[in-house]
Amino acid sequence: MLTELADLGFAWRDIARMVGVSVPAVQKWRKGEKASGDSRIRIASLLAACDLITSHYMVDEIASWFEMPLSSSAPVTPIVLYAANRADLVFEFASGHVDPEALLSEFDPDWRERYRSDFEVFEAGDGNRSIRMKG
Repeated sequence: MLTELADLGFAWRDIARMVGVSVPAVQKWRKGEKASGDSRIRIASLLAACDLITSHYMVDEIASWFEMPLSSSAPVTPIVLYAANRADLVFEFASGHVDPEALLSEFDPDWRERYRSDFEVFEAGDGNRSIRMKG
């Protein structure tokens, strides 16, 4: 199952995070050490979630999709949701029938304050994007 997840494009650190174990644990499993029954279930559940999202919601690059923030307003990704045991929100996001900011509010009611920034991106005089203080 780990090989299948890797073949989908997932990094070991992301698999470890979503399964709730350390990267060294995943490395041990890759070398043939046995995972606990609970860990095997979590790996199988992640693989099943990926299969469901790719088949029902037409997501082609599932690992890349998991890495993309729900909104440009916060760095919360489906990986973060899944790791927090909120697969329900991952599936809602995949459906495309929910406002990403409403989903963020359900996940973390304080997300706007938590990820508030005093900086903004703008187009500089030379045509390149740059960062400056707001206001």
